Amino acid sequence: MAQVKTQITLSELVVKPLEPATWPAFAQLVEENNGVWGGCWCLAFHIQNKTLKSLNWAQRRAEKEQRVLEDRTHSALVFEGERCLGWCQFGSPEELAEVKSRRLYEKNLATLPDWRITCFFTGKGFRRRGVADAALGGALTEIARRGGGTVEGYPEETDDRTLSGSFLHTGPMAAFEHHGFTRTRQIAPHRWVVTKTVAAS
Repeated sequence: MAQVKTQITLSELVVKPLEPATWPAFAQLVEENNGVWGGCWCLAFHIQNKTLKSLNWAQRRAEKEQRVLEDRTHSALVFEGERCLGWCQFGSPEELAEVKSRRLYEKNLATLPDWRITCFFTGKGFRRRGVADAALGGALTEIARRGGGTVEGYPEETDDRTLSGSFLHTGPMAAFEHHGFTRTRQIAPHRWVVTKTVAAS
């Protein structure tokens, strides 16, 4: 199915897909935030940790950009004007082969989903403005435009804990439940697999 570009307006925020045209804004945000979580470049769910650790900063940047050019990495980027504030990453299990709590995730795995939503990031100074919620909505819209299907997320249940943004990089439970996801099974003390079926648009 041909990709239809997404542009969703939520208040003053606009959501656009990560693609060559939006790569510079994405890269600027990553660079301003130390590569995201110490230099991840949003690759940790694409490649094994051992391989990621073997790559230096420039190699990680180049690897991410190449995936963008080849349409092998997908994110819903949240913009205010020309400025990228944050994103939600999504993709197929083939693209995003790495998952948290893998042993328990695979223990009761029946079938792989069509799509995974693996991580969120909001830049410093832009948090508590609804960026993650807008990004998740944008990711679901892009998934619908790409054919829809079963979508999995792996959020943390905060249970009133005070947690850092890095700890919640897979997303807070509240955001997923707000968008209609259902808890499927627990794979860690505070982490769940949540699912939602998205119809094609």
